[in-house]
Amino acid sequence: MEKIEKLSQILVNHSIKVQEGEKVLITYQSEETMPLIRALVSEILNHKGIPTIKYIDPEISNLVKENLNDAIIENKKNILKFEVEEYDSFIQIRYTLSDYYDRNVDIEMNNKLKKALSKYKDIQVNKKKWVLLNYPSFIDAYKAKMTYKKFSEFAFEVMTAPYDQMYRDMLPLKRLMEKTDKVRITGKNTDITFSIKGLPAIICSGESNIPDGEVFTAPVLDSINGTITYNTESPYDGYIFEDVSLTFKNGKIVEAKCKNNSEKLNEILDTDEGSRRVGEFSFGLNPKILNPIGDILYDEKIGGSIHFTPGSAYKECFNGNVSDIHWDMVLIQRKDYGGGEIYFDDVLIRKDGLFVLDELKNLNYDLK
Repeated sequence: MEKIEKLSQILVNHSIKVQEGEKVLITYQSEETMPLIRALVSEILNHKGIPTIKYIDPEISNLVKENLNDAIIENKKNILKFEVEEYDSFIQIRYTLSDYYDRNVDIEMNNKLKKALSKYKDIQVNKKKWVLLNYPSFIDAYKAKMTYKKFSEFAFEVMTAPYDQMYRDMLPLKRLMEKTDKVRITGKNTDITFSIKGLPAIICSGESNIPDGEVFTAPVLDSINGTITYNTESPYDGYIFEDVSLTFKNGKIVEAKCKNNSEKLNEILDTDEGSRRVGEFSFGLNPKILNPIGDILYDEKIGGSIHFTPGSAYKECFNGNVSDIHWDMVLIQRKDYGGGEIYFDDVLIRKDGLFVLDELKNLNYDLK
């Protein structure tokens, strides 16, 4: 209970910073999360906020998506419109029951749904306060190859990280990224270059994702050339892709393949014009998250990793790319995952997942 109380305080006080009179919508997917829900409601009330809770059953939600039509899409759009106009803040608590939801959803209808919701999703993400987390489930524990008790202890430990200290440690990397033009990433089946000149670097330390720990920017849109091969599984819309390899020419993915389902991979990357371009380049920096579990909220924060993301750019670091997808794909560069190097303007800054510049060594934590 102590960790749940601490997590609720982080979410309310650090992530969305609830003020008196603000309306907060909490959505959740399982009764298993009720201890956290109760703690959140109490904390919001302590700040004289106005909490509302909304239960979304994953099975029923998936059933509706498998039967999408224009009327359902319009209804979903109207519900989201109401919520973003009515509420000041959003806390979304996921609970994994399956990795294969959305697998039988018609891709054209799903893309139509995304387009219909995009205006209000943009308002929610860029003009409202929000935070997203995955409450530990038995499926998560299985994927992490841990007992449920052990995984829960791990999950609450990484979700309640010292985010203020993490922010201070990330500042030198942010400054360096904002002075950098050319980036080169090398490793097994990977040699890719691009520019980040003139784009801001954004520190993520518990404001919108829990767990957190990354610094991201975006590549100059047409500057990407070469190949990157990811060494973690890449889930998307009910499919799991292994060993994804993307080859770029002047910013566009000209070849995409993977170990298990290249046809579906390319179908997703053909969603729209922006889905074969990249909207984010980020360093994973959470020292307590070391191995992938198939949950992107954890995997993109893995210490010694990067993610390089086909799809839409965030408004706070906008490189011009717009898409209905934003697909974080993760490459771990520590020695135990095959190693790799990152160069900024031809200077080596990280080797085998460890920063080599003195001003960045605080970010190595206990990864050695």
